[in-house]
Amino acid sequence: MISELRIDPVELHPEVAFQTSRSGGKGGQNVNKVETKVELRLDIPNSQVLSDEQKEFLLKKLANKLTNEGVLILTHQTERSQLANKERIIKKFNRLIREAFVVPRRRRATRPTLASKRQRIQTKKQRSETKKMRRKPPRD
Repeated sequence: MISELRIDPVELHPEVAFQTSRSGGKGGQNVNKVETKVELRLDIPNSQVLSDEQKEFLLKKLANKLTNEGVLILTHQTERSQLANKERIIKKFNRLIREAFVVPRRRRATRPTLASKRQRIQTKKQRSETKKMRRKPPRD
């Protein structure tokens, strides 16, 4: 099911909108006059590239990164140049879209090994001894 939903993030690049603003952080006087902070926006509900199933899937999977209107907003401002920040934000966007379609492997239940059982019992005995030593000695 997921394999047919998967999409190459590069296909979404034409629909991505960039916005720049002044960023804080290192850069000295450069910070006060150059817009180096880059903000990437993707309007998922109004995307022409994504199918309805892909839109639903991304809206569900990236819910904590979306606005109420379903717009994905990513920002980057650590670099001193706008171009470097733009490259970083594109890499971040590509990784986010790829990882959204990755299905985690199901865990196979296994039995505890004999060594782990023995270790557990040994730890419990040590803990019990420690607590015994903390008790007040019995009165005669």
